Amino acid sequence: MASDPSAPADAADSAIDSVSVLSEDSRRRMFAFIRRARRAVTRDEAAASVGISRKLAAFHLDKLVDAGLLRARYETPGGIRRVGRQPKVYEPTDAQITVNIPDRRHELLADLLLDAVLTEGADENAAQAAVRAAEQRGRQLGEAAREETRPGRLGPERGLTACERLLDQYGYEPVRDTPTQLRLRNCPFHPLAAKAPDLVCGMNHAFLTGYLGGLKVNGLQAVLAPVPGECCVRLTPSGDDDPGGQAAQDR
Repeated sequence: MASDPSAPADAADSAIDSVSVLSEDSRRRMFAFIRRARRAVTRDEAAASVGISRKLAAFHLDKLVDAGLLRARYETPGGIRRVGRQPKVYEPTDAQITVNIPDRRHELLADLLLDAVLTEGADENAAQAAVRAAEQRGRQLGEAAREETRPGRLGPERGLTACERLLDQYGYEPVRDTPTQLRLRNCPFHPLAAKAPDLVCGMNHAFLTGYLGGLKVNGLQAVLAPVPGECCVRLTPSGDDDPGGQAAQDR
């Protein structure tokens, strides 16, 4: 739900669920009221803000809590302690909802560019720093995935299977052309890639190359093979001089 560049794909599912929760009018209006209040709000206040009963407001508020949009606790408004049970109050969480269809990862691109700016060396220009930062991030993710799954020796076919999880999480929409070749049907960085293809595609290529390296996949490479409407990178066996293959001719 938060736009964390390293968040898994189920974060996108959570974001869609959260948007669905906000589709109900009273619920959406109460959520907006609580965000504007800048303080914890009681059920009575939330109910009054949209003109519904306290019981119905409680139902909607709990739905918002379940979706991760609000958090609830028991507290006396104004900090004045009274005899009896404290009322339940609600306030916004730090959740940030981003839904893109098809999936876009502009926050990842921005994060990599920020890393590049902060770490640019005296012997490299901005573009070189960006490519380096992308390769390092991909390698870190690959190493983390290998540590988590401990897949053993990875050849091309098993390596593609290991890669598909990350590629799916990051919105690449991977599709097997052959048992050892993977086409990526979606560009997570579109339309920015169209504005600066050399930079963005270079970073994308470096990111996926770094991931293969960190995961220690043998006999597989990330190659630049631009196809209109798809990602510019394809995963193919090392030494494949025709990454587009017959599939590209068929399209």
